[in-house]
Amino acid sequence: QVQLVESGGGLVQPGGSLRLSCAASGSTLRFSNIGWFRQAPGKEREGVSCINGGDSISYYADSVKGRFTISRDNAKNTLYLQMNSLKPEDTAVYYCATDLRPFCGPLRTLPTYSYRGQGTQVTVSS
Repeated sequence: QVQLVESGGGLVQPGGSLRLSCAASGSTLRFSNIGWFRQAPGKEREGVSCINGGDSISYYADSVKGRFTISRDNAKNTLYLQMNSLKPEDTAVYYCATDLRPFCGPLRTLPTYSYRGQGTQVTVSS
């Protein structure tokens, strides 16, 4: 059984940065795709970014491309999301998720993955 625990959320001003972490336990995710999705109040869940297992090719939603960077540290079994140039519309609860398959599917499928964490709140406001 895989457990995922997110951390690193908080309150930040527009234009600021945050780094989210997702620590995995119960299984190594070295060869599994893993990603982030978010949910803002009153909005649909949105796939944000995903990184393949093995080759670590990454994918981004158009809304975050050029501002967010996904990465993984396989030795620590941890996923990261570096978020720069944050905007108020980035405010949401951010979740990490994996389905243990090697390659990412379409980003819209991230919220349907079998394993997800409890989420971490990101608020962008002045």
